[in-house]
Amino acid sequence: MFLLLIAIIIFTYIVHYKMGRKKLVELSKKLPSDLPALPILGHAYLFTGTDEDTMKSIQKSGKIALKHGGLATFWMANQLYLVVADPAASEVLLKNCLEKDNNSMRFLQFLVGNGSIYSSVSIWRPRRKLLAPTFNTKKLNRFVDVFAKQSAIMVEQLRPSVGKGTISVWKYLTTYTFDSVCETTLGVQMNAQSQPNHPFLEAFDEIAELMSRRMVRPWLHPDWLYRILPHYQRAERCRRLIYDFVDNVIKLKRQEMEAKQREANYLPKSGNETSISFKGTKDSYLGFQSLLEMLLETSLKVKGFTDLELREETLVMSAAGTDTSAVGASFALVMLSRHPEVQEKVFEELHEVLEYGDKAVTAADLPRLKYLDAVVKETLRLYPPVPIIVRLATSDTELQSGVIIPEGTSILLNIWAIHRDPRYWGPDADIFKPERFFEPLTHPAQFMPFSYGLRNCLGYLYAMMSMKTVLATFLRQYRVLPPAGADPKTLKEPIRVKYEIMMKAVDKFQLQIEPRTPQVTRTIG
Repeated sequence: MFLLLIAIIIFTYIVHYKMGRKKLVELSKKLPSDLPALPILGHAYLFTGTDEDTMKSIQKSGKIALKHGGLATFWMANQLYLVVADPAASEVLLKNCLEKDNNSMRFLQFLVGNGSIYSSVSIWRPRRKLLAPTFNTKKLNRFVDVFAKQSAIMVEQLRPSVGKGTISVWKYLTTYTFDSVCETTLGVQMNAQSQPNHPFLEAFDEIAELMSRRMVRPWLHPDWLYRILPHYQRAERCRRLIYDFVDNVIKLKRQEMEAKQREANYLPKSGNETSISFKGTKDSYLGFQSLLEMLLETSLKVKGFTDLELREETLVMSAAGTDTSAVGASFALVMLSRHPEVQEKVFEELHEVLEYGDKAVTAADLPRLKYLDAVVKETLRLYPPVPIIVRLATSDTELQSGVIIPEGTSILLNIWAIHRDPRYWGPDADIFKPERFFEPLTHPAQFMPFSYGLRNCLGYLYAMMSMKTVLATFLRQYRVLPPAGADPKTLKEPIRVKYEIMMKAVDKFQLQIEPRTPQVTRTIG
């Protein structure tokens, strides 16, 4: 009887697998890729080469999908990927397919574990409920003062480079966002702008590059193989450094919160405090609660996050907050250097809203900077920091077109292509035109730089506030120009980009900076 039961289970599995496989093959024939697939590798050969070559393949897949009405299929070894470049199809899939595609996401989980942005629905859903209240507008408005302060520091850090030729603004913006994120998310001051080669930033950049390369190379997917390669040792070293940093901050903050609770007679004394210190961690100094402190407070009152869960969520907030804002602001500056007429309109608005040069940007100012808002959104449309997101169809899903996406299909939503669909953006979809955002969108999913639907990015408003604050502070002081000796023809072409989990400029965002008016050097407090 037992053997018969085993035989039935095996037979059912084989039939189910073959039927599912048959559906995937049929879908691949119905929605072709237009590119030859190699035995075993499928279309994975397209992702060999440099990080720039990888991004070119992502762009190529999006163009093919647009050519076929927004849908195309590609085989990554034995796994079928549906490439989606249609807003209507994206909306259906993002609402019905909440699970992340583990074929890709498990490599990012190497760093962030079960952080909610990459975790399964069973983990994501309860964590989202705990995280969402910390990202409301009222609480985020308190962070604008930090963004303004750190932006002012960045302006001073840039001053020696003004009028001195071509520079990369990336290191300035990424240290600005890192300092801002550490202060608002973790509640610590790192002063990375005065030490741009901060170990955490270097470790994060290196591990992001290693993970992105592994994601698109199936021959690096087997864990047993990857663990014997030098890449793994480098990744493990970076991960350990990042974990140690975050764990120390969490330990410190938990002790601070417990001490405050004891003072209020909420908790008994634990007697096992550890001496760890970071400059400026007191609430009385910061004047607000950091996101980590908000989560810890919740954890002390109700069943909240363990230290491991806090590490995972803190890593997501820190990593995503640092790179997303830095990438978006950097692309915006490059686009403004190529479009001086747009840059002048931004400056005029800043002069009108902020009135005089020394006034720091406030939360009340940001909604009034409507043209700057349109510039940021148009930049995110053409150069979304996260150009692709992935999901998994856990059941057969029918699109509005009647196409059925079978269970087991990996879904790659090509945001880069969705943002360039001429059906929604017009024949000038490749042109930088901020004014297009003064008109309502044709479809709510045609613009999704921070994803869309239930699993969209909680930090969308945080990132927009950070980018607008730093750009406003920067552009009141400086004018940006293209790199010295740049070919005018090249400046009319799209920016050369590469894929490192996030999309970045190949040249690390090079441009020139000139002063707007003679400046008096001030000490930033």
